[in-house]
Amino acid sequence: MGWNSWNRFRCRINEKLIRKQADALVSTGLSKLGYVYVNVDDCWQASRDSDGNIIEDFKAFPSGIKALSDYVHSKGLKFGLYSSAGTQTCEGRPGGLNHELQDARKYSEWKIDYFKYDNCMHEGRGDKTATKSRYGALRDALNATGRPINYALCSWGEVNVWEFGKELGNSWRTTLDIQDSWKSILSIINQNENLHKYAAPGGFNDMDMLEVGNGRMTQEEYRTHFSVWAALKSPLLLGHDLTKTTRKTLEIIGNKRVIAINQDPLGRSAILRIKYRNVFVWVGELVDGDRVLLVMNGGHKTVEVSIDMAIFAVSEKDVRESETYLLETKDLWENNEGTSVATWRNSIVAGRIPYHSVKMYRVSRKNGKFPSLQKAGRILEDIPITVVEYFSFVGYCSSFHRAVLILLPMGTTAGLLLSFAHHPDRTIDLPEEAKIESNQKYVTIQQAYELLKDDKYRREYDQFGSFYTPSPNKSSDTRAYGSAKWDWSVQDPGTRELD
Repeated sequence: MGWNSWNRFRCRINEKLIRKQADALVSTGLSKLGYVYVNVDDCWQASRDSDGNIIEDFKAFPSGIKALSDYVHSKGLKFGLYSSAGTQTCEGRPGGLNHELQDARKYSEWKIDYFKYDNCMHEGRGDKTATKSRYGALRDALNATGRPINYALCSWGEVNVWEFGKELGNSWRTTLDIQDSWKSILSIINQNENLHKYAAPGGFNDMDMLEVGNGRMTQEEYRTHFSVWAALKSPLLLGHDLTKTTRKTLEIIGNKRVIAINQDPLGRSAILRIKYRNVFVWVGELVDGDRVLLVMNGGHKTVEVSIDMAIFAVSEKDVRESETYLLETKDLWENNEGTSVATWRNSIVAGRIPYHSVKMYRVSRKNGKFPSLQKAGRILEDIPITVVEYFSFVGYCSSFHRAVLILLPMGTTAGLLLSFAHHPDRTIDLPEEAKIESNQKYVTIQQAYELLKDDKYRREYDQFGSFYTPSPNKSSDTRAYGSAKWDWSVQDPGTRELD
């Protein structure tokens, strides 16, 4: 746990900035929660001397890296650096390939505690054998110094690095770089779907640094981002400007109960047991025998979810026994003290989950022990999950969709102008992604117009700001991993609360 400079600052780093970030880790109280690493990413290097020794960028770091390391340590924190297992770093600074021994000695002299090794400019040495050789060379060099250094492999998930990562380092990146967007978060979650078995004390799947607090996602999306990273035991490295940490950001990254899940001594990643439509359900083992239960709504509509207690089962015998479970279930996000959650008819009632949001629970069994999940995969197909989906044409609720609701009641002119601007004939020359987005807006406008031109719906909207509408998907559907139900439901615009 700690902080890394890359997500927020990229190459715009210097000695003064890093010192301020270290100060902020302490002044915000984050260091007391376990965020202790201050990691300087790319762009601290300048060149190599005639003997091949690495030289720091003294324009940006006039006191030198050793002085910066000493300052960070004086705050009771730990210090980390970065390079690439290639001839250059990703930003064109000197890389570490073929300089492992002399670099490791220098890092030890500087008293670093963490080292991130990237994958750029490896001169075609990207197959499994060559990757093991490149990363193994620095592992051996760091070990030879005798200094304990957390070694983080950043090979972007290439050549299934998780299969051998523990032989080389303490963590391994499983994907390409994260972005401050829901699309990126969901992509990383999907790519880590079946990697739980590779995470254990001493070596963990690294889903990349955190984007919480950088401002391009909603509060709910950041909470989901943090929750999944915590449950899957990814390193929690903050990536925002710590000097501008807001109360809302602290509410997420400072949640002690969620941090405890991530730092649980057992070190086992939660397992994805249900992936049904846009609902994901993970269960993870904790050292005291408890379970973490994480339910994510990855779709664009609010849902209500209840999950059969057999979610904790592994065998048919366990499924039958689950009918007798007496559970204590605490909501880890409702408040910092934890709130009991209802169980009903042998199910845990997660309740209403806004789009892109989560419910996260710590579950204790009061009449025995849960079965071990070590041989568990996804849940059996006949274990039910009930999903009630709330229809809303503003389900993914950007400011644009709200504008549609505001403008259309004013009259048809505004609606026609909006419709004309996003008509498919007007967007034919746009890039594919922009074209899809514009077409979605066009459909939204048409839906809004058709509903609001009805006098009954318009009166309800004028009076209440919303209206009841039949779902176009009213049906009952049972497929693998559960059952889903759609019913008449009230429009729910969800939430969009920027940090």
